[in-house]
Amino acid sequence: MSLTCQVQVILDNISKEKAETIKKALDPDNVDFPEGLSLYIENIDNKLVFNFESKKNMKHLIGTVDEVVEHIQVALRVIE
Repeated sequence: MSLTCQVQVILDNISKEKAETIKKALDPDNVDFPEGLSLYIENIDNKLVFNFESKKNMKHLIGTVDEVVEHIQVALRVIE
């Protein structure tokens, strides 16, 4: 049996400029993910959407979501 888990984090009411700045700040972290774990970031209207998916280790998924949310918070503090 194969288990896949998807988590979506949405930043709502965010300007395109802030969204692009956050995406650029997270680009260095969006590499060398463990096998079976992925992150896709997209701008949709006034939202920045983070799509996480894990096909293996749920602990890696939880840790990655936690780390990315922390980095988002730091980026928002810096740009405001």
